[in-house]
Amino acid sequence: MTVNFAPYMAPGHAGYEDARRIWNGMIDRRPAAIARCATAGDVAAAVRFARDHDLLVSVRGGGHNVAGTAVCDKGLMIDLSPMKEIRVDPAGRTASAGPGLLWGEFDQATTAFGLATTGGQVSHTGIAGLTLGGGLGYLMGLHGATCDNLLSAEVVTADAEVLTEVSTEQNSDLFWALRGGGGNFGVVTSFRYRLHPIGPVTAGLLIYPQQEALKVISFYREYLSGTPDCLDTLLVFLKPPDGLHALAIVVMFFGSLAKSEAVLRPLRSFGPPLADSIQEMAYTQAQQLADGLVPPGNRYYWKSNFADTISDGLVEILQARALLAPSPHSMILLFELKGEIQRQPRDMMAFDHRDDNFELSIIANWTDQTRDDENIEWARQTWLAIQPFVKAAAYVNHLTGDETYDRIRAAYGPGKHERLRQVKRKFDPTNFFRMNHNIEP
Repeated sequence: MTVNFAPYMAPGHAGYEDARRIWNGMIDRRPAAIARCATAGDVAAAVRFARDHDLLVSVRGGGHNVAGTAVCDKGLMIDLSPMKEIRVDPAGRTASAGPGLLWGEFDQATTAFGLATTGGQVSHTGIAGLTLGGGLGYLMGLHGATCDNLLSAEVVTADAEVLTEVSTEQNSDLFWALRGGGGNFGVVTSFRYRLHPIGPVTAGLLIYPQQEALKVISFYREYLSGTPDCLDTLLVFLKPPDGLHALAIVVMFFGSLAKSEAVLRPLRSFGPPLADSIQEMAYTQAQQLADGLVPPGNRYYWKSNFADTISDGLVEILQARALLAPSPHSMILLFELKGEIQRQPRDMMAFDHRDDNFELSIIANWTDQTRDDENIEWARQTWLAIQPFVKAAAYVNHLTGDETYDRIRAAYGPGKHERLRQVKRKFDPTNFFRMNHNIEP
């Protein structure tokens, strides 16, 4: 077929094999062509081409989604990874950023001016997918979710129209849906964010023996109730290769070591921990603390839910199931939600999770493809075991590719699903963009 859009790759072209690979090494799909886009015009041309040739379309930003929806088989992959332009307005405290940027690249640009916004827990996550799915991050206690800080977007629709202003003032229904509704409604070719002052961060890990999990978490539950919004924490059940079954508390305090001392003293002295790596560092360094735990190319399968509390019954199940993980790279996370993310009006946007206290993720992470079945089964069985202790709600950015439609509805929020379908019918009535956690029109 004749290609008449931006520079592209097809099977056999130099660079094609690298371009089709994404973060999750389990995803092994082969698009008929990959459109390497540099502008919104390139994206619009690719959309027109796909429509003219009745091709399935997938859209790649950072390529970090565990479900692998960035890559399709035998269709057209619209690759936004070359679109890495970022313009920071330090006076207005805003940044306009291309969808190909990773959070590490975004943070590097904004912190040069002493500014940041809520980003992912891993610096090689893409800004596009994280934002469109909501965006949980360490700054959410102070500044809300990533989508709470999105001011406007440029969007290429399913009919290849370029909407240069999607915001609360123009195309407000689409803007409502974009903030939490994922990639269902079009291709976002530019994001404009609100930025906030950022200074030194006090961050690191506290490590405890896993057999002490019940005692440590009992203290941790009580401790959290009196902590300020500038502290965010992450609880991790680990099974590292050295055989030490560990429980870790990741600490992120937005302030200097001296300012953190009074807040962190009870946590750092309890136990005491086997190891304490907490120290003052730059925000960009703190945002990379977890990078090595989820490297690109490993094989991943996740299950997730939200929870109101970490009950003793839940702790016992997580402790037992963590010990049964087939891979030493697998882990179970409980991410604390607090502060500004819970104070934002629930109806303001599609993102729905304002009254949840923890996001629980079961992360199967392994390297041997001959062991896919046992690692996937471990995650599924762990997820089934925790159901009596969690809410039905799930974080859309942590859904796998085999989720039921009920799970997808729960991720978007059952009270908002019909409104999302109305927006879908308006902007994508034929479900052209369906390589995603799909909202059917």
